[in-house]
Amino acid sequence: MTKHFFFNHDSMREKAMLSRLPISQVAVASIAIAIALTSHAHAQSPKLKMTTEIPKEYTAPDSVETSIGTLDYFDGVPSPKTVKNIYDYLDTSRAVNVYLNSIPALSVNALREGQAAMGADACNKICIWDSLMDSKTILLTGNTSTMYAVGFLDLVKDGPTVIDLPQGMLGILDDMEFKYMVDLGVAGPDKGKGGKYLVLPPGYKGAVPEGYFVVPSKTSGVWVFMRGYLDKSLPIEKSVPAASKNIRSTLKVYPLSTADAPPATEFINVSGKDMHMILPNDYSAFEKLHALIQTEPESYLGPEAKGMMAAIGIEKGKPFAPDTRMKKILTDAAAIGNSAARAISYFPRDPGNLTFKDSDAWVTAYANKDTTFTRNGAYRLDPRVLFHFGYICVSPAMAMTVAGKGSDYSMGMLDAEGKVLDGSKTYRLRIPPNPPAKDFWAITMYDTQTRSQLQTDQQFPTKGSQDKGIKTNADGSMDIYFSPKAPAGQEGNWLQTIPGKSWFIALRIYGPEQPWIDQTWRPGEIELVR
Repeated sequence: MTKHFFFNHDSMREKAMLSRLPISQVAVASIAIAIALTSHAHAQSPKLKMTTEIPKEYTAPDSVETSIGTLDYFDGVPSPKTVKNIYDYLDTSRAVNVYLNSIPALSVNALREGQAAMGADACNKICIWDSLMDSKTILLTGNTSTMYAVGFLDLVKDGPTVIDLPQGMLGILDDMEFKYMVDLGVAGPDKGKGGKYLVLPPGYKGAVPEGYFVVPSKTSGVWVFMRGYLDKSLPIEKSVPAASKNIRSTLKVYPLSTADAPPATEFINVSGKDMHMILPNDYSAFEKLHALIQTEPESYLGPEAKGMMAAIGIEKGKPFAPDTRMKKILTDAAAIGNSAARAISYFPRDPGNLTFKDSDAWVTAYANKDTTFTRNGAYRLDPRVLFHFGYICVSPAMAMTVAGKGSDYSMGMLDAEGKVLDGSKTYRLRIPPNPPAKDFWAITMYDTQTRSQLQTDQQFPTKGSQDKGIKTNADGSMDIYFSPKAPAGQEGNWLQTIPGKSWFIALRIYGPEQPWIDQTWRPGEIELVR
């Protein structure tokens, strides 16, 4: 039933006016009349005995202009139109908050969906890029230089699960909030010697056998990321199959309950296949988020996150059925959230995301090398969005730069003038002499839409020290060109771009040496060739 506002006045003209209005407008008109009468009364009435002066900052004015329109009140009570505007704004703002804060979960969920679509729908089924990852794979900033193998655990279905890891691996376990659990291999407790890891379900109270590296999980799903480095002493045509053989012949994943007769580990070669593993940017993100939380324990979300999701209709054990109004709001919120994530990614405002403090040209994925995205116990919201919107694999080892070991990265997002990179133009990047990479360095191009390898006529959109035919300048520097067609004589130094598309690059330094760490060596900036 529609509520009506009635006031103590005897104006027949005013009553007649109200009677001619549609019922939905009666309250608005009533309040407008009441405001006028009350203002007149305030001007005429004497000061009452029991009166306390109330500073204006504690009250609401009759009308105030805001970014969401004019807000009207009768003595501090919002008008029906203002109430509608406010609830629309609250629902939209909460939905934008949910979208941005759920990007980590949506990203790891996209990995699970993408792997399952290729047939890796059980813990013992592993996707492997036998011929390395090329641009057919839609995966956030994947590289073309190492051997990837990935899987997923379902701890609700399988219970405690074993990962029997080969020697010489580098890997990570991340949970369904994309939070770090443990390193595997070289940076993990097995120190690269291989060994058996036992991953326990949330709240597990059963017996734990000896002889395992035990890893408790807070979530039911666990992403298994593994990377096998190529033997640098072998030519590429031999090191790639050797890395694949090492993984295929020794890696085993199975439920602990089947340890006496474990099912064979199945490997699915996904090199060169269409494979999609990035999060959605539209309304479907909320549908996927609802589906995700159904598979996770009640403890998966804290009270604040749970309350924010419930406010927009996403709750565990309840259907997600927004009405027409709410679906329109969620569609709008996803579009705003997507735009916010892209603004943060390509124009970061947190100085911790700058590789070189005196330049905006190069961006680091982990702000201040921090993989927890916190400062003084508080989440750094923009750096967290920046990382999870464009990158994967959360591990302290990914942000730890040790001379001669591991790897380090920096992204060139804009040209030297701070402008967006245009695929119809020609650019040049100068790599100074003696790149400080003990193992090798590589530059890989990415699509600004998908943050995945740029798809062109080049299978691997990468140039680096492992490539043959790169020209070196007289002083030992190298120029890498980016354009739709190779500049004359620069075919070996050229990466293809696409008119009408933008792009960015990642510079990877494998085995970074001290000049990279102390920044006495640094790459040039991407310059437009005029």
